[in-house]
Amino acid sequence: MSSAIRASRPCAACVRRMRALNHIPSSGPFARSMSLSTSNIGSASTSRVGSPEVQSRSFTSTRYAGARATELTTKKRSLELRDFPPERIRNLSIIAHIDHGKSTLADRLLQMTGTVPPSANAQFLDKLKVERERGITVKAQTVSIIHKHTDGHKYLINLIDTPGHVDFSYEVSRSLGACEGGLLLVDCSQGIQAQTLSVFHHALEAKLKLLPVINKVDLPHASPEETSEEIESSLGLPLRDHMRISAKSGLGVNQVLENIIDNLPPPKKWIGDDDGKLRGLIFDTFYDQFRGVVSLVRIFSGTLKKGDKVRFLQAGKRYEVLEVGINNPEEVVVDQLTDGQVGYVVCNMKNSEEAFIGDTICLADKPVEPLPGFQPMKAMVYAGVFPVDSSDFPKLEESIERLTLNDRSVSVQRESSAALSQGFRLGFLGTLHMDVFKQRLEDEYSSEVIVTAPTVPYKVVYLNGTEEFVSNPVDFPEVTDSKLRVRHIEEPMINATIFVPNEYIGEMMDLCARYRGVQQEYRILENSDRAILRYSLPLAEIVTDFFSELKSSSSGFASFDYEEAGYQQSNLVKLNILINTKPVDALAMIVHKFAAQTVGKAWVKKLKEVVPRQQFELSLQAAVGAKVIARENVSAFRKDVTAGLYGGHYDRKLKHLNKQKEGKKRLKRLAGNIEIPQTAFFQVLSSRPRSMHTSARSSSLSSHHQPHTPILPPNLSPSNASSTSFSSSSKA
Repeated sequence: MSSAIRASRPCAACVRRMRALNHIPSSGPFARSMSLSTSNIGSASTSRVGSPEVQSRSFTSTRYAGARATELTTKKRSLELRDFPPERIRNLSIIAHIDHGKSTLADRLLQMTGTVPPSANAQFLDKLKVERERGITVKAQTVSIIHKHTDGHKYLINLIDTPGHVDFSYEVSRSLGACEGGLLLVDCSQGIQAQTLSVFHHALEAKLKLLPVINKVDLPHASPEETSEEIESSLGLPLRDHMRISAKSGLGVNQVLENIIDNLPPPKKWIGDDDGKLRGLIFDTFYDQFRGVVSLVRIFSGTLKKGDKVRFLQAGKRYEVLEVGINNPEEVVVDQLTDGQVGYVVCNMKNSEEAFIGDTICLADKPVEPLPGFQPMKAMVYAGVFPVDSSDFPKLEESIERLTLNDRSVSVQRESSAALSQGFRLGFLGTLHMDVFKQRLEDEYSSEVIVTAPTVPYKVVYLNGTEEFVSNPVDFPEVTDSKLRVRHIEEPMINATIFVPNEYIGEMMDLCARYRGVQQEYRILENSDRAILRYSLPLAEIVTDFFSELKSSSSGFASFDYEEAGYQQSNLVKLNILINTKPVDALAMIVHKFAAQTVGKAWVKKLKEVVPRQQFELSLQAAVGAKVIARENVSAFRKDVTAGLYGGHYDRKLKHLNKQKEGKKRLKRLAGNIEIPQTAFFQVLSSRPRSMHTSARSSSLSSHHQPHTPILPPNLSPSNASSTSFSSSSKA
């Protein structure tokens, strides 16, 4: 039987997909087959193989066509950047308060410039699983787009979409270092919020030119006029520069593109030696399992291309450039990166410890002075991170090493726990940052971890004048040591800024007073129904439930931002939790002296609910130094030793009961290890006792009297119920 030799034809869906992505080949049999596919898919076709005429019906399998389409769409393309001199390049960031529409605006800009098809996923630049699940941006993402301006020239726009939450402010500050301009986005249904002011001041410090963009003008309750007046009066940005858009529908976004070209400056020229040497700033890094460390770089002078021998000044090592490119939006290989351009570089760097954000890259044989880098962020919250299975410690170590390459704001230090074995003490910028880091460990590296209670760094001032910072409750001095060696203890403070509608001012003042806050400023905004409250608060208060209480007290309308404000002397003590008279290091905490008893009672009561019963009675105690301030007992299993006795004198039963009692005492004295399952730790740490939540605050008469004490539980999930042993004869 004769058969026709035909070019395979993809299905219509694949053809539409490749046309949308501009991947239709202009020549070759595959191009011809696609032209046939669009007009006559699945129909009979005639071909001649010698004689006679043979009619054959040809169909393309969906599997083959899909694979071919995927091959074409994912294959790295090459792009020529020589057509974009510095005057036709714009580097900018989108900055705003959380949930004001940054990622949605980035989506519209990508679609209107043809960088991605209209059918692309919403929040296209939010690539992490945690971002899509939580609906927030936690990692700044860079994308290069090409836009044809009204003057007929094509422009290269390097856009950075930044996070909006205060816990990820380091991502914002690093992104601004690679830009000359920015879009300041404001939701006109909410107006200026706390983080709006914060990112605005960051941009001013970086000397960026800002274009105010008023978003969500199509909402029924939008007030663009009031928002414009508020921006002009509070931020000093003139009305003539304001743009009104709806990022969701695309209304006015074309105007944003034109204003980026017309009103934002091109890349600034290198102010220094005009020697043409390569100077590049590394502003982000990540690890690829096949290529090693990939660095995002902004070129300030010179040219970077494949084959160059380069040096990273801080690492002090030489490398050969294997690949350079830009994100458009996926990685696109280019022949070179020159002045003002932003892209990525792969140089066979396998050790993540050799990559430093803020490092300077130059040619190996043409050294230069280091560029101004980035100010490292100081950790605000610390927590212990341990593997669920102690044998997974090497895997956890490697996972943390690679993840911190992509998140340099996390500080890492090894530590060990008698209850939880080997682990790390990690420093974060906030509790949300801590939660996201934990989730990324699980999502990206399949590392199940236990996260202990978050604490803040305290300052211990000794009598001899020395100072020590303590972030682990285990290292905090006991009361007896404090009397002999410690002069006083200081806790970190913050200056908090709260934007709140006028009808909730009273609730906000009461909330801040209960959390030991001291008011610094109270101002009603002009032409607005909102006020600004500024308070001095202990940092330990806001790492617990302050933010959720703030949202609850204001029906979700208040916004909150803070900055460091030094240290202040405070009356703090170490609260130990003891099981069978032995302290458990994983449950130790630092509390205010006035609330120690309330906190201790609540925690031992909660612990009693989850600790399993033993053959003898267990004592659960909360102690400050040698003084026990709260106690609960877990009753022992009891066998009815009198069940076999029928009648007889009572002394006969009493003899058996006393014998059982003596046996339990001997068992308790001679017992080996007490098995406490990990689920008990998970449950007691992951759920805050409500009685403690309310009573600790009720003991606070004012911000100057007995204060609320920080309760420091982490977000843990009960899983893998392994057990931890506490010896009755050795220290736990």
